Parts: sequence; C-alpha cells; structure tokens
Amino acid sequence: MAEKAGSHLGKIGKREIARAFNIKGADRITLKRILKDLEAEGTVERRGKTLHRAGTLPTVVLCDITGRDKDGDLIAIPVEWDTGEHGAAPRIAVHVPRKPRPGESIPGVGDRALLRTEEVRDPDKGQPPYTARVIRLLSRAKAQILGIFREMPNGGGRLIPVDKKNMGRELAIPPGNEGEAQDGDLVAVEILRTGRIGLPVAKVRERLGSLATEKAVSLIAIHTHGIPNAFHADTMREAESAREATMEGREDWRDLALVTIDPADAKDHDDAVHAEPDRDPNNEGGYIITVAIADVGAYVRPGRPLDREALLRGNSVYFPDRVVPMLPERISNDLCSLKALVDRPAMAVRMVIDKFGRKKRHKFHRIMMRSAAKLAYPQAQAAIDGHCDEVTAPILESVLKPLWAAYDLLKIEREHRSPLDLDLPERKILLKADGTVDRVIVPPRLDAHKLIEEYMILANVAAAETLEEHRQQLIYRAHDEPSVEKLNNLAEFLATIGIKMTKGEVMRPQAFNGILARVRGTEHEQVVNQVVLRSQAQAEYTNENYGHFGLHLRRYAHFTSPIRRYADLIVHRALIRALHLGPDGLPDMERDALAEIAASISAAERRAMAAERETVDRLIATHLSDQIGATFEGRIAGVTRAGLFVKLTDTGADGFVPAATLGMDYYRYDEAMHALIGNRTGETHRLGDTVEVKLVEAAPFAGALRFELLSEGRVAKRGGRGRVSQALSAKKNAKGPARASHKRGGRKGERAHK
Repeated sequence: MAEKAGSHLGKIGKREIARAFNIKGADRITLKRILKDLEAEGTVERRGKTLHRAGTLPTVVLCDITGRDKDGDLIAIPVEWDTGEHGAAPRIAVHVPRKPRPGESIPGVGDRALLRTEEVRDPDKGQPPYTARVIRLLSRAKAQILGIFREMPNGGGRLIPVDKKNMGRELAIPPGNEGEAQDGDLVAVEILRTGRIGLPVAKVRERLGSLATEKAVSLIAIHTHGIPNAFHADTMREAESAREATMEGREDWRDLALVTIDPADAKDHDDAVHAEPDRDPNNEGGYIITVAIADVGAYVRPGRPLDREALLRGNSVYFPDRVVPMLPERISNDLCSLKALVDRPAMAVRMVIDKFGRKKRHKFHRIMMRSAAKLAYPQAQAAIDGHCDEVTAPILESVLKPLWAAYDLLKIEREHRSPLDLDLPERKILLKADGTVDRVIVPPRLDAHKLIEEYMILANVAAAETLEEHRQQLIYRAHDEPSVEKLNNLAEFLATIGIKMTKGEVMRPQAFNGILARVRGTEHEQVVNQVVLRSQAQAEYTNENYGHFGLHLRRYAHFTSPIRRYADLIVHRALIRALHLGPDGLPDMERDALAEIAASISAAERRAMAAERETVDRLIATHLSDQIGATFEGRIAGVTRAGLFVKLTDTGADGFVPAATLGMDYYRYDEAMHALIGNRTGETHRLGDTVEVKLVEAAPFAGALRFELLSEGRVAKRGGRGRVSQALSAKKNAKGPARASHKRGGRKGERAHK
C-alpha cells in the first residue's frame, strides 16, 4: 500500500490513500484506524494531515539550502528531522534549471524553499539519496555572518567575524550548534538571539572550508562574495573532451614570428604581437602591427555548459595565492594558451599605422599561429636595453626592435590623444611557500608593459569599429565622463591649493592632465592624483556606446582577453558572425538579452575587484598582526566624519584612525578640502598628508588595522597656533562635526596636555 501511495505526486494523506485504493464509505473508518496504528508503531509519520514512511522524506518538504557539493550543485536538508530517531538528516541535491523562465526565482545557499523530492534508487557512494526541484522559494537567504570558528574547551565555540564592520565583535556558538565545524574553519552562521548582556548567540549553518589546511585567505573573499570556485561536472566533461582545433576555415600564419610578452608567473598566454615596417611607398615610415588573440570561441560554444558557466563567472579572479579562472585549465592553460612553438588557433587583426602612429586601416582574420617565443616583461625590456639572453638574442633585430619602433609611433598618437594620465603605482604581494606574506613590492613600470598596453588598445578600437561598420551588436567597454557634482567638488578642492577650475566646466582628459602636471613634484602630487581619480566615473560593460572618457576614445570594446573575460568572448563571436569567419558566431540575440549580459559581467567585475582588494587587506593585516605597538610612516588616503584612513608607505596596508582619538578638540569634516579641522586649534588632517602612526589593533581575518596618529596636523602660522588661516576660516560652515575626544594618546597627547 505504501509503495503505491508513494507514487502519487503531491501531499499524501488519508484522502489520497483512499482515492488511490478506491476506499469508500465505512471502510474509510477502518483506514483511519489502520493509519493511527501505523503511526503509533513508527511505521509512518504524520505532519499535519500528511503521512509518509518513517525515516524517509515526504514528496513535498520544507528545506534549507545549506551549501554546494564538489560539482557545484546546491544541497538542502529538511527543516524538520528527528536526528535522535533517524540519525543525520538526509542530503538533497537541488536541481536548478539551466534556462530559468522569465521571473523565475533561482535558489541559493541560505534560502528556505518548498521542494518536491524524489528518492534516488541505489545512489553512488557519497551522493545525496534524494533529488528535488524547487516548488517555491519561501524566503531569500537570511543575513548570514561569515567567520572563523574557534573551539572552546567545554564544547561549542566562538566566531571571529571576517567583516571589518564586525571587527572585535565575537559571537558565541553553544554546544550542539557547531554543525560540522572544526577549529580554524571558515563557517557561515545564523544569529539565534542577541541580548544586552553577553555575546550574541549563533548557530553554524555551513562549513565553507579549512584555512588551516588550505592556507588560503582568499577562501574568505570567495565565499563572502559568492564567487563560483568549483566547476560543474558537465562543464569539466566538456572541457576534458575538447580536441585541438584544425586548419579548417583558417589562414595559415604559422610562419609569422608572433611573440607573447606576459608577467613572468603567467600560466596562460592569450595575446601575441608582431610588427614590421610597411613597405608601401605611400606610407613611408609607417608600420604594420599584428595582434593575435586566442580563439576561445572555437572551444566555448554558445549555450553549452562551458559557455553557461563562463557567463556565470564573468571573469577570472586573481588572488595572491590562487586564481579562480573563468574557464577550466584544459581550455585556459592548454588549448587556448598561445604556447611557444605550438600550433594554436587565434583571431588576429592586422593594423597599418602611419609615421605619426595613426591607424590607417585594419582587417581581422581567423588563423592558425605558432608563437616564436614566450617572453616575460623584464626579459623583453632587458633585451631592448642591451642585455639579451639565449631566448631574446636570436629575435632582437627581427622581432623585438620592430615592436619597439612601432610602439614609438603609437606614443606620438597617444600624446596627441591625451588620455587620462594618473600616476597610481600598484603594489604586488609576494608570498612564502606557506601562503604568508614575504614582502610587498611596487614592480617597475616598464616600456614593455606600456607597449603591450598600447597594442591592445589599438586592437580593441579596431574591433569596435569593425562591428559598428557591419551594424553588428556588441558589448562596449565604456567609461562615462565625470558628473557635474563630482567636478564641482573637485573645483572646490583645487581652489584650496590655489588651482582655479571653473565650476560646471566641461572637462576633457587633457584638462585633467594639465592639473596633474601642475602639481607633479610638489607636496600636493599624491593628493591631487587621488582626488582626480575619485572624481571619475566607473568603467562598465554596456550594449550602448557612450565612449571611453579615460582613454579619450569614441568607441572601445574588449577583444584581447577572452580567456579571462566573458565580454571579450562576446566580441569574438560578434566578429565571427559579422565577417562570416565560421558557424560559431554570436547567435541571434535581443538587445535586452545583450544588455542583461553586460550588466551581469559588470557586476562580476566589481565583485572580483572587491574580493581581490579584501584578500590583500587580510594578508597584510595578518603579516602585521605581530607588530602591535610598532610605528610606521604612511599617508592619509581617505577622510570621513568618523576618522582618517591611512595607507602605509612600505606595504600599502590600509588602516583607520578614529576621529575620537585625534585629540582634545572638536574636529569638523570639510568635504571640499578632504580634511578634518580642529575647531579650537585649527589643526588640520588632510588627504595626502604624510603621517606617522602606531599600530594599536589588528584583525587579520577581517583585514582591519587600527592606528593611533602620532604626527601633528597642519596649523596655520598666521596669528599664532590657535588662529586659523583665511582659507580655513572660510570653511566654518562645514557639513558636519567629527566626534570630539576627551582623551589624547601617544606623543601627540603629551604635547596637547603641556
């Protein structure tokens, strides 16, 4: 009876059983008595009016989605389950449709959902005994807190949050609420209750990984931002079954001496370059530049598992200790990597420039190439500077010198175009074998870097122009001009250092460059670079073209990195379709669909940037955590009503100085000056000021540092220490006060009390 009734979809109660077995009249009373006896014996269980076989799940069950398996599938457990009677709650593999219907909600980790379950007959070892489909999401994911679980001697534990906002706020995890967490694990918890006395109480909902075994601080950022880091099984199957592309439909360019120039530690090589003088007498002094890009579209086909997951990821994410790739290594590091002396399919653009670096014409080709050499940036630069090795010596005259000669022409065009030229050095963290910080360096900015950058910009422009010419839809890389509000704020700030900029003035990149040139080499250089950067809009992907302000280009698209950016793959497919280069071009697509893709990959890019930045913060905070009390030199990198953000000179670490610790004064926040100004003393702490700070607290897993400011602020000389200059006095109507402190710490405090 139970087996036949169990085949009925939906809820199963007395009515459904009676209908299934055609039980009528007085026999229903007998059925009721039998069901009561079965329930008393524990053979069946009742939930409301629903019955099911004891120790099994009913057909429809309320569940919490708690995590993902190794293939990336969602895993759920029932909300109600008697562990004492039946042991651990069964795991349920939740099926998520690949192509959800419009408006259909997609479940995620932490959601509560009503599921329709199906028991798996003879499941493979380790596989969930049930599969399910979502009937309805009852609630979106509850706000969960991520943290590091620390065991307590008597059971239970403490959670050390990994969010800077929760720095120093531990949570108590009572015995029985630890889940599967072990000491040092990254876990997600749900707060059960809070009170005025004692720590908030939480329950572990999901074990995300062990930092102790994986030695991967990036694991925190991956889970905090929901970055997919395990490829789905069907994605891996497609990648592993891929075979090398053939010559069919391709031009044979294997004799062209294209070379790759990348970071020394690069594992994939998706662009190669070549240059030679143009022999056309009508273009005397000109060059022909070729840029070849890995033909990812040959392996990643629209709508297939590889494509779906690449779109979900949007881009590769680069951490100091690992890379979370957009595509499996079989594709990114093997079939699509332009390895030296190996045949590889590519999309190539041949561009003719004149002696002033202006592009005269270009043409795209689908080719088979063979890289002549794999070079690192310092290696290529050293060869040009006269220090060849066994790889660069044979190609110096024939390959490298023509590349640099063509670059010299592109520099002329760049200077004429005058893109935004901010001086913002980037730091790189070097790790030890155990994953901890060895040192932080600022790699030199070589001409080799700039050469590749200019070649790629030229190719990206060519891609956008070709697609527009063929009226083919594409995704642009666009960068809007600064808003009027941001320009007005910039004008107010520049006025405080004697630089006039009319409010509401229409700005072009060369105007910003003029401002930057005026402060180069002065005490204001760093702060002006930062303020100009903050005045800029954020670049994004879009199907609407509004130009690229920073590069000062009318049209621009990303074409040169399809291994790590989905936008570039879209552009490749669009070129294949527009130029009839094969059957694997961009499929028919509504503008709204392309707009959704652009929005999705823009969001993925912002997610990646935040995750990368936070991981660097955590690594450096861990590195400095044993140096409490040490003093450092830094620069004020941000000013808010709450206090000062200070960036250390040596490591680039960011920390916070609360306004409440600045001194016995009432500090006002001046938005235009990017400063905190003491009401009584006129003492000013301003963006860009060089300062000395003492490290007083470090929260490694949160990536948070707290400093005490040891340096005095700027004080106007005119009229004595307590008087403020006219420039500062004019700002008395600042927008709001910072907190006033009644304490003064460090050497600065001693001076104040004297």
